[in-house]
Amino acid sequence: MRGSRQGESHGGVYLVDFDHDRATRVLDWNTMEIDWQGRGWDRGLRGIAYDGETVYIAASDELFAYSPDFQLLGSWRNRYLKHCHEICRHERTLFLTSTGFDSVLGFDLNTLSFSWGLKIAAEGDGFVGQPFDPEFDDGPAPLNALHLNNVHCEQGGMHISGLRTAGILLFNGRELKRWVGIPVGAHNARPFLDGVLFNDTEADVVRFASRGGERAFPVPRFPDESLTHVNADDTRVARQGFARGLCVIDDATIAAGSSPSTITLHALAAGGRARLATLTHDVRNAIHGLEVWPFGWDFAATPIA
Repeated sequence: MRGSRQGESHGGVYLVDFDHDRATRVLDWNTMEIDWQGRGWDRGLRGIAYDGETVYIAASDELFAYSPDFQLLGSWRNRYLKHCHEICRHERTLFLTSTGFDSVLGFDLNTLSFSWGLKIAAEGDGFVGQPFDPEFDDGPAPLNALHLNNVHCEQGGMHISGLRTAGILLFNGRELKRWVGIPVGAHNARPFLDGVLFNDTEADVVRFASRGGERAFPVPRFPDESLTHVNADDTRVARQGFARGLCVIDDATIAAGSSPSTITLHALAAGGRARLATLTHDVRNAIHGLEVWPFGWDFAATPIA
C-alpha cells in the first residue's frame, strides 16, 4: 500500500485473510527521506515477490529482503533503479521495472547483485531492447518515456508493459516486439489462461480479454461521504477507483487492488460474486502490489469488512 501525502504514514505491507475476515499491517513504511514531486514517485513500497523463504519488496530505488516474520535481511541499491514499480522472480533472477530509466533490471538471487539490464525504447512502429550491465557506468540516461510498470516472466519470454506502451512487449532474449495491444494507461498487464489480464486504470475496470471474449470487472466505488481527505489539495494527487495491483489466485479467481486501499476478489465464472476488503477509506492511500502469501499466519489481526 502506498500513500500520497507528506506527513502521514506512507503505506506499508498488509496481510489480508479472506477465509477468516482478518487483516494486519506487518510493515509500516514511514520515512521522511522522500522526494515529494508529483504523483507516485518515491513514496512507499512497490512490488513483492518470494524466493524460498525470503520476501523481496521494492521501494523506489532500493530492493529489500525480509524473513516471513518481516525481519530485515538486507537491502541493495543500483544507480539504474529509480521509481521502481512491480517486480517478478523467474528461476534465479528477480526482475524489477525501473520506470525512471525505461528499463528492466535483473537481480541475481545467487550472488545478490544486480547483474543484467534491458533499456527499452520506442522506434518507429515498434520497440527495441538494448541490454546493459547495471554495475558499470555505460547504462542508459534517466528517461521515463514509456512509464514501465510491470514485468512478468514465464517460459517463452519476458512480458513488459507500461502506461504508454499501448501493449504488452515480449522479450525472448534476442528481440523485443509487441505481443498484444492494450489500452494506454494500463497497469499490471500479463498473460493469463488463453488471454491477457490487466488493470484498465483509465476506464476503472479490470479486464480479462481472450479469443473467446472479454470480461470487465468494475472497480469498487464508495459514497463520497464515506471517504476521508477529499479536499482539493488531496484530490489533485489521489482519487478513488484508481486500479493498480493485480494477482492470480487460481484459474478461477483473481485479486485486484484499487483506491482507497481496497482488495477485491473476482470470480471469473459468469455470475460469480466479488468479495472485497477495504483497509482504509483515506482516498490518498492505494494498493500498489499484490501477491498470494505462501507462509503461515503468526500475527495479531483485526477484523475486516
